[in-house]
Amino acid sequence: MRKNNETAIAYLSTFPPRECGIATFTTDLTEAFDNLFAPRIGSEIIAMNQDNLSKYDYSKKVIFQICQDNKQDYIKAASIINGDTKIKLTHIEHEFGIYGKDFGVNLLYFIRESKKPIVTTLHTILPNPPAEMKKVVKEINDGSQLIFVMTETSKRILINEYQISEQKIKVIPHGIHHSSFSPCLRDKRNLKLNNKIVLSTFGLLGPGKGIEYAIEALPNIIKKYPEVTYLIIGATHPVVIKNEGEIYRKKLMEKVIELKLENYVHFYNEYFSKDKLLDFLKETDIYLSLSLDPNQAVSGTLSYALGAGRPVISTAFAQAKEDITDEVGYLVDFRSPIQIEKAVLKLLDDPKRLEQMSKNAYFRTRNMVWQNVALSYMREIMNVLPELNDKDRNSPKLKLEYMAKLTNSFGILQFAELTEPNPKFGYTLDDNARALIAVCRYHKKIKDAESLKLARIYLEFISHAYKQTGLNNYINYDQTFNEELNKKENLEDSHSRSLQALAEVAAADNLPADIKVKASELFALGRRKITKPLTSPRAVSYYIIALCHWHDKTYLKEIREEINYYSEYLIKLYHANETENWQWFEDMLAYSNGIMPEALLFAYRITGNQKNFNIAKTTLDFLISHSFKDTICIPIGQKKWFKKGSDRTYFDQQPEEVSSLVSALCTIHSITKDYHYYELMFLAFNWFLGNNLLGQIIYDQETGGCYDGIQEKNINLNQGAESTISYLTARLII
Repeated sequence: MRKNNETAIAYLSTFPPRECGIATFTTDLTEAFDNLFAPRIGSEIIAMNQDNLSKYDYSKKVIFQICQDNKQDYIKAASIINGDTKIKLTHIEHEFGIYGKDFGVNLLYFIRESKKPIVTTLHTILPNPPAEMKKVVKEINDGSQLIFVMTETSKRILINEYQISEQKIKVIPHGIHHSSFSPCLRDKRNLKLNNKIVLSTFGLLGPGKGIEYAIEALPNIIKKYPEVTYLIIGATHPVVIKNEGEIYRKKLMEKVIELKLENYVHFYNEYFSKDKLLDFLKETDIYLSLSLDPNQAVSGTLSYALGAGRPVISTAFAQAKEDITDEVGYLVDFRSPIQIEKAVLKLLDDPKRLEQMSKNAYFRTRNMVWQNVALSYMREIMNVLPELNDKDRNSPKLKLEYMAKLTNSFGILQFAELTEPNPKFGYTLDDNARALIAVCRYHKKIKDAESLKLARIYLEFISHAYKQTGLNNYINYDQTFNEELNKKENLEDSHSRSLQALAEVAAADNLPADIKVKASELFALGRRKITKPLTSPRAVSYYIIALCHWHDKTYLKEIREEINYYSEYLIKLYHANETENWQWFEDMLAYSNGIMPEALLFAYRITGNQKNFNIAKTTLDFLISHSFKDTICIPIGQKKWFKKGSDRTYFDQQPEEVSSLVSALCTIHSITKDYHYYELMFLAFNWFLGNNLLGQIIYDQETGGCYDGIQEKNINLNQGAESTISYLTARLII
C-alpha cells in the first residue's frame, strides 16, 4: 500500500504479473512517471482481473482488484477513489477486452460513480463501429476530461465517426524503452547466433499475428541467404490459451516441419522480461510486424522495434501506415508471403540501406522514450488539474561512468558519435578544465577513487597544455598541438577557464595534498602566461572567479586588487552597452552568459563592493527575462546569437548555456536567500529533464551522458564532453 506519496494518480488497467499488453504499457508508463515525480506525485493501480478465479501476486502499488464481469467491483473501486483524498485523478487504460462483455459496458459503472476527474487512453479505436460499441465509447468520452490516443489516424476516426471534440483528443505516441544505439552485428554472442541474419517477431502469440505468412516466405529467402534465422518470441496470449489452447502455435510448428525449416525457425515460448526482449531486438536485423487486422490502432511491439533502431517490414495496419515509411522499412499487403519475401531480400541485398534504415528508426523515435511520453501525459493532465504541476522533478542519480568512458590516460576527448568517443577531433584544454572542476566537486559528495583518478588525468593534461609557449587549447589525438586552430582562435577564454579550475581545486578542503599542490603550481604557471590584460568578457569572468578562489586560499592583497581591476573592467563594459531595454555587458547574448554576472557576485563576496552586486543582479535579471517563458527554460540559442535590437534566437540550445545559468542562479541565491532565484535554478536545471521547448529529456540516464543540444525539431543525440560535463556540473549544484 502507498505510504509516502503526497498525491497520487490512480490507473485503472490490467497489471503484471497478468500477461497482457495493456499491463506492460501501464507498468512502463507508471515506472517512468514515478521516476520523474514520486513520491510528490505517485501512481496506484486498480487492477483488472479476468474472473474471480484469476488471482495474481500483485505488487503493493495495486490498491484494489476488479473482476471484469462484476458490476459491484467497479462501483466499489469508484467509492475507494472518491474517499481517498490523496488520489486526485483516475487514468483509465482502455481496451475492449478487459472490461467485460458487450464492448466493456461494465466500465461505465465506474465512470458514473466516480467523483474525481478521469482521463482515458483508448488503445483500440475501430472504424465503422457497431451502434453499441459507439455508445460505450461516447459515454467514456462524456465521463472523461481528456481522451488520449496514439496515432493521428485514431484521432481522425474519433472525430469523424464517434463525433468526439477535436479539442478533447490528445495524441501521445506509444512509449519505448531507452537503449543506446548499436547497429546489428553478425557477432551475436548473447543469443549464440553468431554469423546469423536474424528476423524476429515478438509479443503474445495469437492467430492475428500473421506469422504463418513469414514462415511461408522463408524458403526463397533462405535459398539466397542460408544464414537467415527467424525467431518467434513470446508465450501464447492467456485469452487464446483459455479459449483455444495452443492450436495456433501447433499450426505454425507444423508449417515449419512441412517446409523443412526446423533449422531456421526458433520458437521461444516464454513471457520475457523487458531486458530480455531488448536483447532479442539488439540482435535482430529485420523486425517483422505482420498483424492481420487493418484496423489495429497501435502495436507496442512495432514501437519497441523502431525504438531499438531496427528496420521493420509490416503489414499496412493503422499505426504502421503512419510510422513505416521508406526511410525505416517497408509496408506489405496482408497475407502476402511473396511481398514479405521481396521486402526482406530487398533489404538484405542492400546492407548500406539496411544500416541507414536502422539509424533512421532510432533517431526518429527518441521522442517516444517512456520518460518523454510520461512528461507528455503530465503536461496534458496539468490542464485538468493545475495543482499537479510538473516543476519539481526527481534529480537523476549521480553517475561518472560516461565521463570515464570519454577519458583515456591522456585526457577527455571533445566529441562522441552518439555514445562512442570520437578521437578524430582530439582534446581541448577547455573541456579538461571543465572536467577537473566536475570530478573534484563530485569527489566532495561521493568520495571515490575513480573521481581522483580522473582528476589527476585532467591535471596532467593541463600541465601538458601549459608546456608550450603562449596559450593553447586544441591538442590532437596523437598529443601534438593543433597549431592551426590555436593560432586561429582567441584562447583567452579557455586559458582563464583552466585557471578557474586550478584555483578552485587548489583552494578545496576535501582533496588529497598531491592534487592541491599540483593545482597550485599550475595556477602560478598559468598566471605567468597572461602577459597582457585580458579583454574577452568571459575570460575576465572566469579569471575573476579564479582569483576569488585563490584569495580564499592566500588572502593576498595583490589578488584582491586584481579582482577589483577586472571587476571594474566588466562594469565599464556594462555601462558601454546598457540602454533602457538592454542591461548587458555586450551588444549580444552569446554563450555561457551566466558567467559574467556570477563573476561580479564572486567579486562582491570578496570586496563587499555594492556596485558589483547591483550590476550582477541587474544583468542576471536581464538574462533571466530572456531565458524563461513562463516556467519553461529557453536558453539563448547558438545557431544565431541574440543581438541587441534584433529578434532573439531559440535554437541550437546547448547544455553549457543552461549549466552557466544554473550556477549563476545558485550563487545569487546563496547571497540573497531570495526563493525566486532558487525556484528558477531548478526550472533551469529541469531543462535537462524535459522542461524545454521540445518537452524531451536531454540527459541519458542509461549512459550518464548528456545530448549535445536542442535543435528546432529534434535533439542532437551525440553525447560530447562539453554537454556531459555541463550536465554533471549543474546536477552537482542541484
